[in-house]
Formats: sequence, structure tokens, C-alpha cells
Amino acid sequence: MRIAVAGGTGTVGRPTVAAIEADGHDAVVLSRSHGVDLVTGRGLDAALNGADVVIDVTSIETLKAAAAIEFFTAATGTLVSAAEEAGVRHVVLLSIVGIDRIPYDYYAGKIAQEKVIASSRVPWTILRATQFHEFAGQMFARAKLGPLHLAPNARTQPVAASEVGARLAALATSEPQGRARDLAGPREEQLSTMIRAFARREGYRGWIPALNVPGPQMAGMRAGDALPGPDAALGHQTFTEWLAAR
Repeated sequence: MRIAVAGGTGTVGRPTVAAIEADGHDAVVLSRSHGVDLVTGRGLDAALNGADVVIDVTSIETLKAAAAIEFFTAATGTLVSAAEEAGVRHVVLLSIVGIDRIPYDYYAGKIAQEKVIASSRVPWTILRATQFHEFAGQMFARAKLGPLHLAPNARTQPVAASEVGARLAALATSEPQGRARDLAGPREEQLSTMIRAFARREGYRGWIPALNVPGPQMAGMRAGDALPGPDAALGHQTFTEWLAAR
């Protein structure tokens, strides 16, 4: 089976490609570094030639709803249109648990992206996953006040990106499901504790105060709105195990 991965060079894209190849299938990476621009469509038709399935794990770094909506609508819209023209029989999208409960600008883009997939004439599957273990490192780098690193308080149930990639690969070779079961890590964690543990593992010894950071994303996560429901599928690798293996 030939499976194209949009965003195949990213945090979850790389393990998705690895899982596809480990299962004996042909993986095609759709990214600018591989000559494909999803917004303009440059190189997309050629890359999708002979593809059976497309997996969309694209992302954008923005804190503005308008930018997120514009990107995801354009990129995923171009992708599904090209997929239909190429005769692709299944599109799989990676989304995020809680986007319909937390009024966060980036999540508005993901909701718009889900709508594009759901209105596609290509049969589809949407997998919502919780934050990856890498979220701790991202927050350590971003949550700063001058030179001071901060540790936002939040409830999360992080999952290994490798397990998300394996799940996406499995869904790609299965029949379209619509909304698949959400995927989360094996246990709930406190984000501030994760950030501090990550920092210590990286050799940082400075003070990292834990605090309630304002904003809809962190407020929603403190309230548990980013946690999975009782019917979610759970991964196996804990954050502690992931950190030890770095």
C-alpha cells in the first residue's frame, strides 16, 4: 500500500512514516523539504500519484485564530481535493482532544480542519490525541518571563508520539471510521511537574516557578478539558519512561 504523509517530517510525522515502513508499506512524505507545498499545491499531484491513503499531520506555529483557520482550511482543502483527483480512497487526520471544549485560537484552526475533512468526498477517519510527551519541552522553551522559565499548572495525559504514529499507520490500512476512538497516554500528569523534570534532565538547575498562567488554553487544561473521556484508547509509555529514554 502507498501511503502519503502530509507533515511527515514533524514530531509525529516521522514516527508515522517509520511505522508505515515497518509494516511493509510505501511511505511518501509531503512537505516543503520534499518539494510539496500544501497551500499552493505545488508538487502535490505528482506526489499523490498511485497513493492509496493520505495521512494529514500538518501543523502551524501561530497563536492567532485567523492564521490557524486560514492555514488549515487552505492546506487540508488543497490536500483532500488533490486526493480525490488522484483516486485516494481514504484520508486520515490527526487532531487534538478537547478542541471543542477549549476556546483557544489554534484549536479554532483544528476545528476548521476537521470540518474540511468531514465534508470531503473521500472517505475519512479523524483521530484526536492528547498532547505528546514533547509538550513539556515546548512549554519549557516558550513559557518564559524574560530569562525566567515558568511551569504552567495544567492537567494533561500525554502520549508518546511514536504510539500516535503507530495508531495512524494502523488506521490508514483499515476501513474509514469517521471519528475514531481518542488516543491518550497511560496516566494523567501535572504539566508543571513535567516541565521541571524535563528541565532537570536537560541540565537546567535554575528556579522554575509553577503558576496558573492566564489564557483559555491553560485555563481549559487546568479544568481538565484536554483530558480524554473514559472510552479513549490508552498508550503504554509514560512521560517518565519517555524522559529516561531521551
